[in-house]
Amino acid sequence: IAVARRKERLDELAESLKDAPGKVIPYVGDVSLSEVNDGMIDAAVKEFGRLDILVNNAGIMDDMGPIAEVTDEMYERVFKLNVYGPMCAMRKAVNVFLAQGGGGCIINVVSEGAFHACAGAVYCASKAALVSFTKNTAFMYMPQNIRCNAIAPGGIATEISSSMGVPNMNACAPPPGAAEQIAGAAFFLASEDASYVSGDVLMVDGGWCSM
Repeated sequence: IAVARRKERLDELAESLKDAPGKVIPYVGDVSLSEVNDGMIDAAVKEFGRLDILVNNAGIMDDMGPIAEVTDEMYERVFKLNVYGPMCAMRKAVNVFLAQGGGGCIINVVSEGAFHACAGAVYCASKAALVSFTKNTAFMYMPQNIRCNAIAPGGIATEISSSMGVPNMNACAPPPGAAEQIAGAAFFLASEDASYVSGDVLMVDGGWCSM
């Protein structure tokens, strides 16, 4: 189940993968809303009979501003999508996993910004909050074999930069990576090869964490 606000982009994705194994089912919705998170997971269970993997990948930037320049509007907008949305999806997914008898995998896409002051105060704080949700969920549901991990990208060539508008400040970063490199990390964390990996944050940042 592929979820996004723009139907045309979802249709493009489904068309591009029409010859791949399995199938892609577009689900149009804003994942900052609890009802959309519930609905997308209900759709997955209805279509496939169960839920095994949840990937929380949606996110937006702030304007790269420091704490003295944070506005209420910026805080609410960024935290609603970057923290509240994933929390709703995780809550729903864990309850489905438990109802299925346990087992399941959650992958949260956080950011190098959760550990390094490479973006604005609001964005970095939102991603740090999602890291905390990740680790707490992994710890709380160890007995039920529900794994929860995170991927922390550095600068990746996606549309997320368009969400920040005009940056408040300049940032230094390695050359951008590709979305496919994040997908590869997600495939590993979702696979049986990572069956003993939980509560971890996998840095995929081109060495940013060493700066």
